[in-house]
Amino acid sequence: MENQFNTPSEIINLSINSCENKTKLPLGKMILLGIMAGLFIAFGAATSSTAAHAVTNVGLARLVAGVIFPVGLMLIVFLGGELFTGNCLIILDVLDKRVTCLSLVRDLVIVYFTNLIGSLIVVFLIYYSGNLNYSDGLLGAYTIKVAACKIAMSPAQTITSGILCNILVCLAVLMATSAKDIAGKVWAIFFPICAFVVGGFEHCVANMYYIPAGILAAVNPAYVAKAQEIYGLTDAQISSLNLLSSLHSFLPVTLGNIIGGMLIVGVPLYLIYKKSWK
Repeated sequence: MENQFNTPSEIINLSINSCENKTKLPLGKMILLGIMAGLFIAFGAATSSTAAHAVTNVGLARLVAGVIFPVGLMLIVFLGGELFTGNCLIILDVLDKRVTCLSLVRDLVIVYFTNLIGSLIVVFLIYYSGNLNYSDGLLGAYTIKVAACKIAMSPAQTITSGILCNILVCLAVLMATSAKDIAGKVWAIFFPICAFVVGGFEHCVANMYYIPAGILAAVNPAYVAKAQEIYGLTDAQISSLNLLSSLHSFLPVTLGNIIGGMLIVGVPLYLIYKKSWK
């Protein structure tokens, strides 16, 4: 009977081949796949917020969100997409001398900004669809609170939280490679991604939905009033929702995601399964 999963060594070999192909994509195809990945992750973020926004217990709210959010990575794995955090695993090809550092940087820069485009599309669609009106505007207020909390985090918090997040995301990508059937891939993706959401860790592409959605929601006086009433947000916290302040979150989270994906997942697994220790 054929094994239903690949061994760790086979996973690394398959991932190296897959990542090498990523860097060789035509520019137009890479852009479109990056936009689609941004859309997919934003759908997971938006719908998980909708599911969790009225749950007052923090642990239970994160669990509810964690059950929904993995749909984003599932869509990417099954339908195709170029995701910045997952593409940090291209470091495997750099170590294997199949891809240059310049090709790695080019891929990550293109994918990062196309992920942002895809996420922003969902942000505007969600806002103008009236989705944030749920629970008498509570979802809009919750969206503001989430963004404000992310921007208020210190650089040390965001970097370390970003590291923790992309350890789990990259492990989910690798575990999906281990399974040979779709059911196995679903469960391989589900648990690590659920864990990162329950842990409250920071994902730069997910934040491309959460923070812009909060900035846009803060334009609506009804949502702002609700956020101040329910969550006690101050005028200073509301005014912090702007492009410049958002960079104080995006930059350290992105750095943390890179460290987690490359240095804590990619490099050790390459040394374990590909390096000759003779």
